[in-house]
Amino acid sequence: MMRPGLYLITPDDADAARFVARVAQALEGADAGCWAALQYRNKHADAGQRLQQARALAGLARGRGIPFIVNDDVELALAVEADGVHLGRDDGDLAAARRRIQHRLLGASCHASLEAARSAVAAGADHVAFGAVFPSRTKPLAVRAPLAILREARTLGVPVVAIGGIDADNAADAIRAGADAIAVISAVFDAPDPAASARALARMFNAT
Repeated sequence: MMRPGLYLITPDDADAARFVARVAQALEGADAGCWAALQYRNKHADAGQRLQQARALAGLARGRGIPFIVNDDVELALAVEADGVHLGRDDGDLAAARRRIQHRLLGASCHASLEAARSAVAAGADHVAFGAVFPSRTKPLAVRAPLAILREARTLGVPVVAIGGIDADNAADAIRAGADAIAVISAVFDAPDPAASARALARMFNAT
């Protein structure tokens, strides 16, 4: 089961070498606080790059003791022996994914629907994500999910992940509302010091 903490999602970046370097820099902030996972997501990479990058990041995450999750690609997750996979609403059948990945982590995007989360858990998801809980720079047109749904979802008995527009100014609100993990991209990778930003967000789980 996913542990509480910072859930860092990688940014889209067409420069393969720069992409891995940016993630490695952010992971320097893993020396403090609570980390839930590192998720590999790069919509600008082709299949070959995705395999190469996922392998590199899997090694970096393992070196830091952080669970490594692949976004939207069960086969890639298996190929790099990732700790889990995360599927969006249109990214495949959750029950089929559960059978393929067996004991690994399986996350599901539920947007603003508690019913979708119930169905995901019934299909084998062991954590569920809701968002955007705040206006998102990465996905400005994303459906908004009220913070109240985070508390309601705790009745499902699995960890709850908040995503969308989370930064240092509002992360504590999401945690207090019931989020076991906060998923971020811009708050870390657009920061002047990604490692310091990641470290500060991860430490919030020690104080909230």
